[in-house]
Amino acid sequence: MQEHDRRLVLIEPLHRPPEYVAGVDAAFSEDRVFAAACLYCYPQLMLVEHAAAEKRLVFPYVPGYLLFREGPAIIAALKKLKKKPDVILIDGQGIAHPRGIGSASHFGVLLDVPTIGCAKTRLIGEYREPGELKGNWTELQFNGRIVGAVLRTRDRVRPLFLSPGHRIDLQGAITIALGCVGRYRIPEPLRGADMLSKKNRW
Repeated sequence: MQEHDRRLVLIEPLHRPPEYVAGVDAAFSEDRVFAAACLYCYPQLMLVEHAAAEKRLVFPYVPGYLLFREGPAIIAALKKLKKKPDVILIDGQGIAHPRGIGSASHFGVLLDVPTIGCAKTRLIGEYREPGELKGNWTELQFNGRIVGAVLRTRDRVRPLFLSPGHRIDLQGAITIALGCVGRYRIPEPLRGADMLSKKNRW
């Protein structure tokens, strides 16, 4: 499925500035996955709505295959939103993936929406450490190709690993991610989804 769908991934500039940006994330129990989607207006970063979904866990944790573990629940949560997001931030990888199609790219292809992979850790690639100030970034390279950015979202905090998912380019991904950062290192739509998914797990 990854080998087939990676040929459908488009890395291109956004066609228009987004009005709504969603963040999605999932939390897990021993046998359940709890997904959340939080929709924010952009660039005001005001929460518009949120939704959650719960599914039985049927796929083990395997790095590089997160879509198959959390995808059904996340898609179910997204479908509950009344407004369709113009861009989705995903706690995972876009094209910064061994086969060029991480969960952000796969979600983008499946849903036909621009997506950005926004990961806390690196899966693949080499990079130089970016400068210490917010907005500083360096290229993430894999097999001689630029697949993402190592982005400082707050002064003197650990960087995030961004990669375009689908229907957006690297500069667009950086711009949107920085535009979604509030007081914390993690973009607000992702923080909201993370907190909601963990709350629903309990």
